[in-house]
Amino acid sequence: MSLSLPCRWQDLTSVETGVLPGDTVAAMVLGAIEQHGAHLPLSTDLDIGEGLLAAALDGLPDGFPLVTLPPLAVGASQEHANFCGTLTLPHETVITLLEAYGAALARAGVLRLVLVNAHGGNSAVMDIAALRLRHRHGMIVVKYHYQRSPLPEAATVLPETELRHGYHGGALETAMMRHLYPDRIRADRLDHHPSSGADRAAAGNRVGPEAEGNLAWLAEDLNPAGVVGDARRGTAELGERLVHHYAGRLSRLLQETRTMPLPGQGSTSASP
Repeated sequence: MSLSLPCRWQDLTSVETGVLPGDTVAAMVLGAIEQHGAHLPLSTDLDIGEGLLAAALDGLPDGFPLVTLPPLAVGASQEHANFCGTLTLPHETVITLLEAYGAALARAGVLRLVLVNAHGGNSAVMDIAALRLRHRHGMIVVKYHYQRSPLPEAATVLPETELRHGYHGGALETAMMRHLYPDRIRADRLDHHPSSGADRAAAGNRVGPEAEGNLAWLAEDLNPAGVVGDARRGTAELGERLVHHYAGRLSRLLQETRTMPLPGQGSTSASP
């Protein structure tokens, strides 16, 4: 049976999911539907995650054995729950959902999964679910969060304070959204919202949202508007360079995941 890969999981038949190549990689975007201030839509994290994965596919070889799963649109957004519009799931619910997805993949013989996370609040639940899938199903689960990737040279146009503290609705997210989905931006509402974490760091405090003593925070603790950073600096040109950079790294990560030996196996002969 000949399959056209890469493809979406939901476009396959049940018969086709049972004959996928042994080195197939599944990729799933983890997003969020949550407040991003007055200038960005609730779907910002989901949009960026899907945009990066779509761009990463362009860097894969023809016929690469990748299936993309339906995204997890609503994630764990408890830290934004006090703002109108935010949808959030309990942490255990997200863990259960990720485990269920992984179990279904394992039943189909797909044992390599890349979680493409675009929302910081999903990180803890992603770690728990990934470890359980490794233990229960012998899966390789790779956790990718673009914000943990090295910054591209393009980001040097931004101040260090913005790069460290402007991570929710600031220049980076705004730039990528202006490149990926310019029609979804409320350009007349771009503003600068300083972070309380930046103020604490400047004062030499060791306790704060991004400090040595990492503080559990709600969005309003960072800024009353629920967003931080200087969105005015987030140009579409910068966004294009950011998306190209992060998508390139994700593309290489997908290819490396394909060649990783499964637990208990030797090296694979699959070409990158």
